[in-house]
Amino acid sequence: MSDTAPIDAFKRSLASATKAIAADDTVEVSFGGDVAGQVREQIMLPSLPPQPKPAQIAKARGEADGIALRIALHDAAVHSDNMPTSGPARAVFEALEQARVEALGGTHLPGLADNLGAALDARAKRRGFDKPDIAKDDNSFAEAIGLFARERLSGRELPPSTDGIMGAWRDEIKERSQGRIKALTDLLSDQSAFARQVNDFIADLTLDRDQADPEEEDDQDEESQQDEEQEQEDQSADAPQEDQQGQSEVSDADALEDENAEPQDIVDAENIDGESEDTEQSPDAPSQRPQPTNMEATYSVYTNRHDEIIKAEDLCPTEELERLRGYLDGHMSGLSSVISRLANRLQRRLQAQQQRAWTYDLEEGMLDTARLTRVITDPTSALTFKEEKETDFRDTVVSILIDNSGSMRGRPIMVAAVCADIMARTLERCGVKAEILGFTTKAWKGGKSFQDWMAAGKPPQPGRLNDIRHIVYKSADMPWRRAKRNLGLMMREGLLKENIDGEALDWAYNRLMSRPEQRRILMVISDGAPVDDATQSQNKTGLLEAHLRERIDMIENRSSVELVAIGIGHDVTRWYSKAVTIMDVEQLGGAMTEKLAELFDPAGGRRR
Repeated sequence: MSDTAPIDAFKRSLASATKAIAADDTVEVSFGGDVAGQVREQIMLPSLPPQPKPAQIAKARGEADGIALRIALHDAAVHSDNMPTSGPARAVFEALEQARVEALGGTHLPGLADNLGAALDARAKRRGFDKPDIAKDDNSFAEAIGLFARERLSGRELPPSTDGIMGAWRDEIKERSQGRIKALTDLLSDQSAFARQVNDFIADLTLDRDQADPEEEDDQDEESQQDEEQEQEDQSADAPQEDQQGQSEVSDADALEDENAEPQDIVDAENIDGESEDTEQSPDAPSQRPQPTNMEATYSVYTNRHDEIIKAEDLCPTEELERLRGYLDGHMSGLSSVISRLANRLQRRLQAQQQRAWTYDLEEGMLDTARLTRVITDPTSALTFKEEKETDFRDTVVSILIDNSGSMRGRPIMVAAVCADIMARTLERCGVKAEILGFTTKAWKGGKSFQDWMAAGKPPQPGRLNDIRHIVYKSADMPWRRAKRNLGLMMREGLLKENIDGEALDWAYNRLMSRPEQRRILMVISDGAPVDDATQSQNKTGLLEAHLRERIDMIENRSSVELVAIGIGHDVTRWYSKAVTIMDVEQLGGAMTEKLAELFDPAGGRRR
């Protein structure tokens, strides 16, 4: 107990300081997950080990201070009124606004500025800003100009971890800005004036997408369409028609782990609800989600010889599964009443959707007691029977696919396990079959597949370079009581590694399609984007992300499977059309109840 007391005191102190800086006592501060962010009135700060290192403490303080300053010094309405609509311009606008907030907040509080610097250093390492070969594109330009502005507005030098991205962009930014950023210094306290000046500055930058001539764009679009049609005709013999979709820009790969970080420090660089580092994705505007690219021709797997699909009970001895399940139950002990209440509420909501109908005046079936009075008044009348009609509700199977990646370690994976446990139990009570699946890899940074690739002389663009591990915790036909202990496997040290989401979706989708039920629902529980260092470092940027988008698009728009996602501590609406975000177990009630009830609602516009 004494080992945890200091960290608990630190968390309370950090929460109080965050509220004070935000100047808002109503905000809730909680700890969990790996990335700091804000969802509505709740600030989520990363989990900390019992004995954090000084760098981890400074990083946590900096991330908390950044969110608090955003609450205190940022007006969302002013921001929205002035924000450009196009992608590159909007990204620059967002970066400069964050630079304004942090520069203004750190001007009079040197300690706070130090914390922000520590958080920036950690983020830069995580996103690979120290690498000299960083891609020069719209995303990295927006990041670089935000860093440049931060340096000029705050008067503080950037950490060495930004040398790669700034080395690529600094000279060009100096030339294109022509001193305009320095003029913003006097406007830090006036967000409206600052925003107007930034928009003038963005216009001077002549970003390609904003300043392109409309006629030239039309010509380019027509030529691009002709080229695409020709390419599709060339590929029609080999590629399925459903995969021949129009191409669109693919966002850069999300954060990779720091080369010097230990596995437990791996994080997924996804921020939440307006604080996303990829600012083009707005949870309030699903139409702005980046559209999938046809990656079927380019996504490949170097070898699948070392992949495995394995049952949870085959991956771990029974005794250890029992111990791990006990460990999970121990963490859930304080939530037993909450879990029971959520399960009952969810069951009531689902059963309320079972609109029962009866066929009357049958010669056999259940006795129709409502018509017994006819027999009394007229003894010559025959007994009548009734029979309940079959409903679509029961002819349903739900697949729960859980991200078992390293960034889920700690409380997020516990929340995911509890979430799956509640849903499987409740759906079984309602007569709906459910299966629980997990996905991860067998190794960090490539396993035997990567070794095979090295032995073959490192051929370029090898495709996926890790050994995937897909885990069956509960099959659809297995009763929940037999699968209960299997969920404890998620608590096993060393199980959670990297995640290749696109192939996991394919696997779960194919399992669903082999089921006899007429209605199939796939629910993904995740905390962000796919991450596999070996694959991402040896292929084109965004390979895994683009493949995931393509598979999501196929399932959402070109199949009968209904896809929904639950983000654990992360807003996953940038990936999935139907998604909800929860920060802790206490939020499971509203999230799961509403989302599942919405799926089973006959008036919900279910796809036929």
